[in-house]
Amino acid sequence: MTSFARHFDFKKNLIKNSLFLFGPRGTGKSYWIKKTLGGIPLFDLLDSDVYDRLMRRPKQLSEEITPGEKFAIIDEIQKIPRLLDEVHRLIEERHIHFLLTGSSARKLRRGGANMLGGRAWEASFYPLTSEEIPGFDLLKYVNRGGLPKVYLSKFPAEDLKAYVQIYIKEEVQAEALTRNIENFVRFMDVLALSNGSEINYQNLANDAGVPPRTIENYISILKDTLMGFELFPFLATKTRKAVTRSKFYFFDIGVVNHITQRTPISAGNPAFGDAFEHFIVMEIRAYLGLTGKDTPLHFWRTKNGFEVDLVVGNKLAVEIKATKQVSPKHIKGLHALKEEGLVENYAVVSLDPVTRNMATGIKAIFWQDFLKMLWKGNLV
Repeated sequence: MTSFARHFDFKKNLIKNSLFLFGPRGTGKSYWIKKTLGGIPLFDLLDSDVYDRLMRRPKQLSEEITPGEKFAIIDEIQKIPRLLDEVHRLIEERHIHFLLTGSSARKLRRGGANMLGGRAWEASFYPLTSEEIPGFDLLKYVNRGGLPKVYLSKFPAEDLKAYVQIYIKEEVQAEALTRNIENFVRFMDVLALSNGSEINYQNLANDAGVPPRTIENYISILKDTLMGFELFPFLATKTRKAVTRSKFYFFDIGVVNHITQRTPISAGNPAFGDAFEHFIVMEIRAYLGLTGKDTPLHFWRTKNGFEVDLVVGNKLAVEIKATKQVSPKHIKGLHALKEEGLVENYAVVSLDPVTRNMATGIKAIFWQDFLKMLWKGNLV
């Protein structure tokens, strides 16, 4: 069985400080913790016995951690938010560093849980990246996505179906995040069809058969349960007025594929372009998160149609094209943004195998070259 060496270094981070680690379910947090942090006390709140005894008596946590122990792990901390009061006390009195993982921050933040007042840093965990997969296969990835179990599965379609069903049952329905689960499921179907597009609340509401204010709430649920993220518009340009709507991306290509029923994806069909863009966006997002770079991600589109898929801080503007031959028409948006003088570097990332300078300050970069440069820290 293939073993993935994940980029996140638990030991290095836990030695420095206590840590909240949030990531979607199924991304491999628990597996990687057990593989790299063996010997550290682990309290898995998905284990019914552990859950029952700590739910009844949170103070028992301190009794089960041996005196002198420097570290402890609580997996799925959102299951017992009030346990954080005991964690807080142990950090203060016994100087224990805690790793606190969760697949949803919503229950903690919205329930008024003790977020430890800055005593624990926050970090994110992501689906598999290209750097973490030996012999990375782009076509396999855009069909299956980056959930480890699904990527390795003999039956990926069935596993993705089960994943979405469990998410709805355990993250949404069990937590009573919405009264009408049928409406929410229909909304997910509609939103997945416009994955990576600007959010039009009225259109989504019409297609899902719910009011626009309900769409806002549903999108908030997806974000809070880490099923997706918003990409906000880059508004700093002066010469050309930018649109103000944000975009929404699901956290995993495979999940979108299942909801939209768009597999199999081949390099020649229309879905490949959308999946390829989604892949590059997620690689850059994961790189920034895993390396601790506090760099904002935006997209840029003007009222008169110029567009750039990603603006990474003020360092890099990226256009993503699933073409094997980059031409001047593919860099019109980059040219327009470059005229504003707000970003240092400009690149179009594509399937074109020849990395080269397209124009002054604008490069065409083969996607494999781009990812090597990205993960080596040579781009941002």
